[in-house]
Amino acid sequence: MNLKYVLGSIISIPLLPLLYFEGKNIRKKVPKLPEAKKPKGFVNGNFNKTLNILSIGESTIAGVGVDDHKNGFTGALATTLSKKLKSNINWKVYAKSGYTVKQLTKKIIPNIEEFTTDIIIVGIGGNDAFTLNSPKKWTLDIDKLTQLLQNKYPNTPIFFTNMPPIKEFPAFTKSIKFVIGNLVEIFGKELYHFTRNKKNLFYYDEIITLKEWSKKHTLDFSNSNIFFSDGVHPSKLTYKIWGEEMAEFIEKNYK
Repeated sequence: MNLKYVLGSIISIPLLPLLYFEGKNIRKKVPKLPEAKKPKGFVNGNFNKTLNILSIGESTIAGVGVDDHKNGFTGALATTLSKKLKSNINWKVYAKSGYTVKQLTKKIIPNIEEFTTDIIIVGIGGNDAFTLNSPKKWTLDIDKLTQLLQNKYPNTPIFFTNMPPIKEFPAFTKSIKFVIGNLVEIFGKELYHFTRNKKNLFYYDEIITLKEWSKKHTLDFSNSNIFFSDGVHPSKLTYKIWGEEMAEFIEKNYK
């Protein structure tokens, strides 16, 4: 049993009515943005080989916040990965805004058309936190997801992105950041232990903070709006940085 989760749950119980009303207000204020268009593409780096990648997940992988997937996470990742792995990249996105791990496993994975692929990227966690999934249930759902993917693609490495930085979302209240932000960080720790020392499973466990990102990439930390399209989902700039950093992580671990 996760002690931090138990203690957090005890502290959070009195906040649940407040969270409910704050959540309703946020949904009214935050514009409902569409998913990005054109969920497949090709990066021609004029190399002699081509790698196929599948990008799977929730709203961030679905490109909410940008018009076209080439301007989203997968587009940025594919462009950077092409240079780092010296390969053309054929990429395709399978994602849905609002989906949890369980929904991905039931509704997305069985409908993936490709019989083979070289790299799989999975971005998930936010919606499981918003639905107050428990760490135990989260790990069981992750296990089912990875089993299904590994049965379908037995020799393909699976790379999980880092958890969404919920504590940084400007549209969220302090109480929501505390409860949901702490829960998603617990999910990250569970995912780290789940993937650790497992063959072809990798998790990028860096916790994103805008202050550190701003220092690292020489950006204006005082203007947090540059990182978000609607106060919750990434902006084009954030997708670019996130995709590039994930590509670096994949390069270090891809064999």
